[in-house]
Amino acid sequence: MTRLEDVVSGGAWLDPEAAHDLRGRFLLGRAVEAYSLMLPAMNVVGLRDGSEAVFGRGYQVLPIWKDRMDSRAVVPTPNADVIYSMSYLNLRDTGPLVVYAPPHVIGMFTDFYQRTLTDVGASGPDRARGGLYLLLPPDYDGPQPAGYFTVRSSTFNVILFFRTVLTQGPDGPDTAQAVATAEQTLIYPLGSLPGERSPMQFPNASGQRLDMMYPTDGSYWQAVKRWIDDEPVAALPMNVRGVLASLGIVKGVPFDPADDVAAALAEAVELAPRMIFANRLSGAFLARAHYWNDRQYMNVWGGVTADFQTPSYTDVDMRAAYFQIAYSSAPAMVAEMVGLGSKYPCTIRDANGELLDGAHTYRLRLPPNPPARLYWAVTLYNAIDGTMPETPQMLPSINQYDRPEAAEDGSVELWFGPQRPDGVGEKNWIQSIPGRAELIAVRLYGVDHDFYTGAWKPDDVKRV
Repeated sequence: MTRLEDVVSGGAWLDPEAAHDLRGRFLLGRAVEAYSLMLPAMNVVGLRDGSEAVFGRGYQVLPIWKDRMDSRAVVPTPNADVIYSMSYLNLRDTGPLVVYAPPHVIGMFTDFYQRTLTDVGASGPDRARGGLYLLLPPDYDGPQPAGYFTVRSSTFNVILFFRTVLTQGPDGPDTAQAVATAEQTLIYPLGSLPGERSPMQFPNASGQRLDMMYPTDGSYWQAVKRWIDDEPVAALPMNVRGVLASLGIVKGVPFDPADDVAAALAEAVELAPRMIFANRLSGAFLARAHYWNDRQYMNVWGGVTADFQTPSYTDVDMRAAYFQIAYSSAPAMVAEMVGLGSKYPCTIRDANGELLDGAHTYRLRLPPNPPARLYWAVTLYNAIDGTMPETPQMLPSINQYDRPEAAEDGSVELWFGPQRPDGVGEKNWIQSIPGRAELIAVRLYGVDHDFYTGAWKPDDVKRV
């Protein structure tokens, strides 16, 4: 049997240059790991900081995209086909908060490591009837009154993420009812009287240029340090804190990395996202994420839970891949509930397995009768970060309320390309940007039985 001393150095002391090189490789590996492990937190920090820079902060501030979210909002895989309401609640500042969720909201409350506290709406405890949710901070030890759907957050910061569904207008989607529903939301401190509460503010976020992405440079690590200092120790597994500690990121301790650590952090913030992206393109990753054996579509959760738990381990690679291009992961997105929840089969490849390129023209056929009791939609994204490609269309998405042209059997053909193909209607075409890596997502809300049996599935994307 080979002895350890022979593996390490033949029994002698390591050459100083070799030791220095090994130490650098160790630190780089740790920094790449730390980047991936903290991506869920940094993802939501980017959302909060981008929103509050424009609309301000406070429990009473609830930005609503009243004219839908378009490509002027730099957000990972946003949904252009609902009305978004999103805010960021700091329970350290306010103590327990009560949130009235109106009827028929689709949403969730999520902690600042993007672990869902509870679904809201049809798949949540209010069952689409609306109700009062009580959000408790992690250190709360007071009474818990009855009459609320009560959840305790493991972080002081909580994201409120509500969606309200469009209705059919005379020539496209109508936002009025969805906006009116969203504006019924109320947020106030537990035990406060109506006259003591700050009045709700519902700024219109549509049309605003917003950068709500997480940091992509060295400021990533400063944001991680602020998160570590701001949140309780129990908010993260201790082994994750150990990884961060080896890089000098420790709660309550000044962050002043030595030269070798600083070099590793600087390299990792460029290398780690490239590695995660490369992993998303690998055959091994695709095999784990395949939705159907005869299609190119991926399940971005890979068959695990909304918290990326398998029966025997946490799928950290699937989680990092997800939060590189998306935010908010909830049971309603993953659980197979007939008539409830949502599904998002997406693809980065055409029917021949070739990666999608914005320079080409593609066709996607949706068979008749998509199994979506609420609505279906198809959206084009930039594949690397999940943002919307900004073209003159602004809304790179088509939904059933748009009333795209359909064939006699009810099937719909959607087209993607730099120019609209001859003979294709405006409502059936999404404009792409040449040279951009593309991702196409099919959204189904209120998923019906035929999706789960495989009786209905979208055709593969075909290059024309």
